[in-house]
Amino acid sequence: MQKKLHIKKGDTVFVNTGEYKGQKGRILGIDRKKNRAIVEGINMISKHTKPNAQNPNGGIIKKEAAVHISNLMLIDPASGAPTRIGRRRNNKGKLVRYSKKSGEEIK
Repeated sequence: MQKKLHIKKGDTVFVNTGEYKGQKGRILGIDRKKNRAIVEGINMISKHTKPNAQNPNGGIIKKEAAVHISNLMLIDPASGAPTRIGRRRNNKGKLVRYSKKSGEEIK
């Protein structure tokens, strides 16, 4: 069984530490085995590519590299501030994430 994470694809996150500390971005993908996430506009690298169908000339492409999820905090949709995440059952009995800062459920 896969380990549950505090973030998922599509969430807006805040970077706690590192070169991109203080910046915000949207999660594009998650690698659960390595506990890493790819965040839009964060941890940009230069990748050298050969010519191919998408890029007929080849060259250097800027793209996002993975960031460890311990360096990311979810942004509370209510207040817009970084927050920790909890899990609880809603009135329908489904397990949902909620913001520890505002107490509101996160969709």
